Amino acid sequence: MKKLTLIISFILFTLFTSAQIYDPVTWDFSFEKKGDKQYELIFTATIDKNSHIYSMTIPAGGPIPTSFRFDTLPGYKLAGNAYEVTKPVEVLDDAFGFKIKTFSNSAEFRQKITAVEPSFTVKGAVNYMACNNATCSPPKDVEFAIRIADKAENKVIKSNSVPGAKSVPIKPDRGLLKFFLISLLAGFAGVLTPCVFPMIPMTVAFFSQGSENRSKAVFKALIFGISIVLIYASLGIIVSLTSAGAGFANTLSTHWIPNIIFFALFVIFAISFFGAFEILLPNSWVTQSDSKVDKGGILAAFFMGLTTVIVSFSCTGPIIGALLVEAASGDVLRPTFGMIGFGFAFALPFTIFALFPSIMSRIPKSGGWLNSIKVVLGFIMLAFSMKFLMTIDSVYSLGILSRTLFIAIWIVLFSLLGLYLMGKIKFLHDSDLKHIGTFRLFLIISVFTLVVYLIPGLFGAPLNGLSSFLPAMETSEFNLPKIIMENKSFSGQAVQPVETNVLCSEPKHNDIFQMPLGLKGYFDYKQGLACAKELKKPVLLDFKGHACANCKRMEAKVWSDPEILSRLRDNFVIIELYVDDRTQLPENEWIVSSIDGKQKKTIGKIYEDLEISKFKTNALPLYVIADYEANPLNKPIPTNLNVGEYKNWLDEGVALFKSQNTK
Repeated sequence: MKKLTLIISFILFTLFTSAQIYDPVTWDFSFEKKGDKQYELIFTATIDKNSHIYSMTIPAGGPIPTSFRFDTLPGYKLAGNAYEVTKPVEVLDDAFGFKIKTFSNSAEFRQKITAVEPSFTVKGAVNYMACNNATCSPPKDVEFAIRIADKAENKVIKSNSVPGAKSVPIKPDRGLLKFFLISLLAGFAGVLTPCVFPMIPMTVAFFSQGSENRSKAVFKALIFGISIVLIYASLGIIVSLTSAGAGFANTLSTHWIPNIIFFALFVIFAISFFGAFEILLPNSWVTQSDSKVDKGGILAAFFMGLTTVIVSFSCTGPIIGALLVEAASGDVLRPTFGMIGFGFAFALPFTIFALFPSIMSRIPKSGGWLNSIKVVLGFIMLAFSMKFLMTIDSVYSLGILSRTLFIAIWIVLFSLLGLYLMGKIKFLHDSDLKHIGTFRLFLIISVFTLVVYLIPGLFGAPLNGLSSFLPAMETSEFNLPKIIMENKSFSGQAVQPVETNVLCSEPKHNDIFQMPLGLKGYFDYKQGLACAKELKKPVLLDFKGHACANCKRMEAKVWSDPEILSRLRDNFVIIELYVDDRTQLPENEWIVSSIDGKQKKTIGKIYEDLEISKFKTNALPLYVIADYEANPLNKPIPTNLNVGEYKNWLDEGVALFKSQNTK
């Protein structure tokens, strides 16, 4: 009776004297594999300063002890009882009048289990009571669901506990220095992405013009590098302070205005390199310049840095996505440090290459070979300018620049480049080509090899090596393999069409989007989940973008694998969610973001908000295997070009889904 009276008193005291709900404990639930079929469940309590929870063993008449309840499931057996790992401290509790064992700061508890099935979920709840010197919380149940698979590694896997919900991965708390170093490595990795490499020769071409003065060339190159660092750092600060959100960079790289501007500028630069005219700065800028550097040079270097950053967004977005998500939460320091580290590493190789043309220009008797380099780079600029038009066409669903037309233009451009290198085409400032050197010969071979490689693409070949640069396969105007499969083979024998996954209803937005590789699926989140529930299949969420190079690489190199394709077709309901699409939805489908409180009106903004709010990232692509309620069954993965690992990941998700739904 005394125990009950004290508990009621504490509860009433809390309700009437506390301005906020007193709940000083955060629970983490995890597991560790100890041997064959042997696991230990780990329950970790993080307790606020000056608060405590009670031991599992409390004298009669004392407060509520910490205890654990486990739901009975056929997948595992309990081995003994839950026990305390952290040693409690015995203190005199004035409220109860005797010594009681308590935990402060943190406490760890464990429960040994033996696996009966390969994969299962341990569900239950922890019951506890927390107190400080002034108040106590009511006895509270916190539910947990710990998913265990037979391939679990011998390490602790942590997750935050959300009552009544599935576990959500924890983001480790890293120091600023470590965070900076990780961002530095991410910047170097960003240079290796397929959208960035073509910018390197363009940078060399830019700094090869007007680089006769060594000091000016060096200064411009340094301004170029510093500009990249400042742009990335400013991006982190702007997103944080203005609540622009983690999709700010993606918005900038996919909007039609910057893409049109950069397309026009690349074409103008290319025509200039062909010798039609020379790009000169206004005379007023020159007259106002000092003895060392003119303002035009500084502005031009800054603009080149800005161009490099913008163009790289479609490939580096998955790398910097985590930094921008942190920035959107209002944390200025960490994302700013991270973006500075990323920008520095990203700019360093470009700055080194930017210095290269100033060194080349000092080589005596350079002759017409330097102009040949500019012409070659002019062709490359024209080819790469098509990327901006492709982005506009795909993001806004215009349907003008098909894959076939894109490849045809590239074939023409690189064929002309090959003829130029052979001396069959000559521009205004070219010197006579008396003979073909060894380097030029190998360059000619490379160019015409590319042309020959591109030609089958006109007839539907996937061209996996260039998939990240080209429009989607679905936009091909003539797909010979598909025609053969749907009609007859060359031998004249009928070929049965490959069966594809069955759908429950006509997909919404199928007039805008198309599934790759002949697959069937949905482009609406709710419609896809409803079909998965009806068909009793797991969901594969595919967060992607029209301008996402890695998305195309994954589909061309991984999804196209016969074993992967058969799994996608037979085992999942696929939901493709385009986070960069700008199609505006009817007003009754608009949402208000839980992240920034802003209204989201387009398909892309809604699904970008979903990815960030539910999965804490805006990486593209992001693949999630989930149940009917969109709860992840295993760890979501971004780009992974290892077919074997991706296949195992798909199989793991299916096995967990079956285990969850087996009764």
